[in-house]
Amino acid sequence: MGRLNVAVIGIGAMGKSHARVYSEMKQVNLVAVCDQNEVEEATAKKYSANYYQTTKKMFDSEKIDAVSVCVPTKYHREVSIDTISRKIPTLIEKPMAANEAEASEIIKKSEEKNIKVMIGHIERFNPVIMELKKRIEKNELGKIYKAHCQRLSPFPSRVIDVGVTIDLAIHDIDVLSYIINSGIERVYAETSQKIHSKHEDLLIGTLRFKNGVIGVINANWLTPKKVREIAITGEKGMFVADYITQELVFCENDFVNQEYNGNLMTVIAGKSKSIEIVKKEPLKNELECFIDCVSNNKEVPIKGSDGLNAIRVAQKLLESSRNNKVVKV
Repeated sequence: MGRLNVAVIGIGAMGKSHARVYSEMKQVNLVAVCDQNEVEEATAKKYSANYYQTTKKMFDSEKIDAVSVCVPTKYHREVSIDTISRKIPTLIEKPMAANEAEASEIIKKSEEKNIKVMIGHIERFNPVIMELKKRIEKNELGKIYKAHCQRLSPFPSRVIDVGVTIDLAIHDIDVLSYIINSGIERVYAETSQKIHSKHEDLLIGTLRFKNGVIGVINANWLTPKKVREIAITGEKGMFVADYITQELVFCENDFVNQEYNGNLMTVIAGKSKSIEIVKKEPLKNELECFIDCVSNNKEVPIKGSDGLNAIRVAQKLLESSRNNKVVKV
């Protein structure tokens, strides 16, 4: 297949980034952007694309081979069902939908039409997470005990339709499921609403995986410094990854380097070493992967079922907080 004609629907912060990256890709023609706000015609001109206020007019006027859906979460179901019904391979920005029911409807429609749908859980394409995943799969950490995620930010006025759990912590839910590679058995969460007008803006959540690993998610929109970190602790030491700087450090448990005489396992502080990462913009990795899957008829790596799982767990965390109890997943 030659160059694909691609469109971006929804030109907010992420939509602009999608348009920029697509415009730089040799295997893509960014033919259109669509947004109800006429001011985004400037974005279309910037990237030599056609501007449309409605998806109907865009689809009636353009031949489109693939599309990114970057509208606010509450419109994901409506817009995605439309693109899938038109048999257009679709990348849906995270979260996949506002709730499980809407996500399930999208999955059903994609199966009915046999159309590729990929969910934009971008952190899986962050080089530091890609490297972390490889090293864990090579057993460099041994048995995993615990994973601790911190995702902290100043308050984003752009997000009004969902809270910090669905919008922000959902990244960590997906990354933990991806890295630990086990189902989640139960969750417990505490949330708080300090600044947001409608939803929670602070979450402390614990997740118990079926293989015994304990996950902790600390997410909020109340911290003046942006923090994006994950620490995975296991029998051989601890990996600490910084999503922003794409730095990965391994802190070894020196006990595993000593002669083991059958005594109980213990932990001794060892050396820390930085692991070289070939840095690259995660969104570029993600969109290159999506276009490759469409062009070469490959299976997408992040399916609707992954998006649904992340939403389900996020909703269970919110249920736990509302009812002040542990919730089974």
